[in-house]
Amino acid sequence: MNDVSYQTAQVDTLKQLLRVFGEAFDEIETYQDSIPSDEYLYALLNSDNFIALVAAVDDKIVGGLAAYVLKKFEQERSEIYIYDLAVLDGYRRQGIATGLINKLGEIARELGSYVIFVQADVGDDPAIKLYESLGTREDVHHFDILP
Repeated sequence: MNDVSYQTAQVDTLKQLLRVFGEAFDEIETYQDSIPSDEYLYALLNSDNFIALVAAVDDKIVGGLAAYVLKKFEQERSEIYIYDLAVLDGYRRQGIATGLINKLGEIARELGSYVIFVQADVGDDPAIKLYESLGTREDVHHFDILP
């Protein structure tokens, strides 16, 4: 097993993570064609509602996640939504994604969040299996509504 380190991302690291997402999801154009400015990424990283974690092997970013902290209104609490989670092909099935989620769990506890949630596409069996091993499955429908 590789020696993996987990760290909170900074701007340059976040740009490397965007490359990882593009490669892992086979969506290079989505993650590389319109990279935000350094100022935008810095502000995002320093906001109270965004978390980026990366996994590195020998100083190479091999995986990571981007998550949002959602403050609730019905109670003074928050929940965390994992928006993107990916590990490069050659590094999968080594516990890296689980390690990222566990690290996010530590952060969630520090923030007082009561739950972490994530979506998985129908047919993405490896992701579904991972998430089922860590939490409770809910079958819901997702709708994109254009503004």
